[in-house]
Amino acid sequence: MKKLFGTDGIRGQANVYPISPDLVLKLGQAIGLFFKEKHSHPRILIGKDTRLSGYMLEQALASGICSVGVDAQFLGPLPTPGIAYLTRGLRASAGIVISASHNPFYDNGIKIFSANGYKLPDDAEERLELLLDSPDLGSSLPTGDHIGRAKRIDDAIGQYAVYLKEQFPKHLTLDGLRIIIDCAHGASYKVAPKVFTELGAECFMIGVEPDGTNINADCGALHPQKLIDQVKLYKADIGLAFDGDADRLVIVDDKGALVDGDEILAICGIQMMKQGKLRQGTVVSTVMSNMGLDIALERVGAGVRRTKVGDRYVMEEMLKGDFNLGGEQSGHLIFRDSATTGDGILAALHVLEIMISEQKRISDLRRCMQRLPQVLKNVSVKRKVPLEMLPVLSTLIANMELQLGKGGRVLFRYSGTESLARIMVEGQDLGVIEAMANELCHETTTAIANYKGADR
Repeated sequence: MKKLFGTDGIRGQANVYPISPDLVLKLGQAIGLFFKEKHSHPRILIGKDTRLSGYMLEQALASGICSVGVDAQFLGPLPTPGIAYLTRGLRASAGIVISASHNPFYDNGIKIFSANGYKLPDDAEERLELLLDSPDLGSSLPTGDHIGRAKRIDDAIGQYAVYLKEQFPKHLTLDGLRIIIDCAHGASYKVAPKVFTELGAECFMIGVEPDGTNINADCGALHPQKLIDQVKLYKADIGLAFDGDADRLVIVDDKGALVDGDEILAICGIQMMKQGKLRQGTVVSTVMSNMGLDIALERVGAGVRRTKVGDRYVMEEMLKGDFNLGGEQSGHLIFRDSATTGDGILAALHVLEIMISEQKRISDLRRCMQRLPQVLKNVSVKRKVPLEMLPVLSTLIANMELQLGKGGRVLFRYSGTESLARIMVEGQDLGVIEAMANELCHETTTAIANYKGADR
C-alpha cells in the first residue's frame, strides 16, 4: 500500500515532509537505484515548473541521483508533457517533473516518467517506497569517477516547440486568428507563445511573468476570469488557459464562455469518429465527466469508457483497450497517437485544426454537446474515512440515486492529492441537485466528525 505517492506522484507543501530536501534527496537515491536495476548506464532528466521551491528540490534530487552513480540532466522550466516527450526523444532512462500542477506556489510535487514517457505504474511507485524505507539506501555509495554527473540541456524548449509544431498539419496555418493565451505564470510561459506565434496566430499573452510565487494566482485554467475579460476586450477568436505545468487546457470561446475538458473531448471525439480515426469508437474519460458527453458521442455512434479520477488511470485504460483519445473534465486531454500524457498545448492545436478545417467558430463547435446540470462541492476533511464505514452517509447517497433515476447520479470520493472529499451530483433539475449536494456536504462533515474508527 503506497504511503507517499498519490494519484499524481508525491505532493505537499514545499520544505515540509514529504516535500523536504532531506526526503527528496533520499528519493533521488531511490530513483537512481531503481533505474540502475533496469539500465546499465542510467540517465535521468529533471524538469520543473516556475515555483520558487523548484530550485531547491531539483538540486536535492540531482544530489541523490548522482550520489548513487547515476547521471542527471536539468531541463529547466518546461511543461510536464514536454518532459515526457524529451524523456523518449533523448533516450533517457526516466524523466522527473517537479511541479504541483494547479496548486498554489507554496506547494510542490514530484512525478516520474519511465523511459517510454508514461507515468510510473503503482507497482513501480510501491518499489520506490520500499527502497526509501530500506536502511541500506545510503550505504555503499560510489566514490571517485563513479559518482554521477549533472549537466543542463540548453535547448529543451526549442526541441519541444518543434515537436508541437510538427503535430499541426503543414497545409494549415493560424494566420488571421486572434488568440489570447494564459500561461498561469507557469511552465508554458516561453513555449506556448513561441508555438502559436510561429504558426501564424496573432497572440496576446497573460501570465507570462513568473516570479516564483505567482504561479496559478488568479490566472490560468483554474482562474480564467482575466482570460474571459481579454477575449471579450480584444474580440478574440479563442482564449486558451493552461495550468501551472500545462498538462491541462481550458478554452474560452469567442463569446466569452468557458469550454471545459468534456466539451473539448466531444468536439475532438466527434471529428475523429467522422474521419474514422477514433479507435474502437470510444473516448476514455473519468467518473466525473458530464453525461452530456455520452449523449453527444452516441449521436455519431461512439461511446465513453469511464475510469477512476486521474489522468494516469485514463491513460492506463487507453493502453489496455488500445484507445487513442481520453481525458478529464478538468482539462487533461490525451491524444495517444501523438503523446504519452495530457498536453494542454497539443490539445489546443487539435481544436484549432478543427476550427480551421471546418471553418467554424469554437462557439459553434461546442454546440455538439449539451451539458446536464452538475454540481461539484469540495469538503475539507481531517480524515479520509472509507464511505462504507459511514452508514448514514452511504444510505443518504443510495436514496438520492434512487430519486434521480437514470437521468442522474451521485459521486463521492476523496481527493488523491488534497485533504478534501469531492462530491458531485448530476441530474435534470439544477435546484434539486444543488439541494442534494448541500445536504451531502453537511452530512459528510458530521459523519466524519462523529466517526470513532481508524483512518483510511
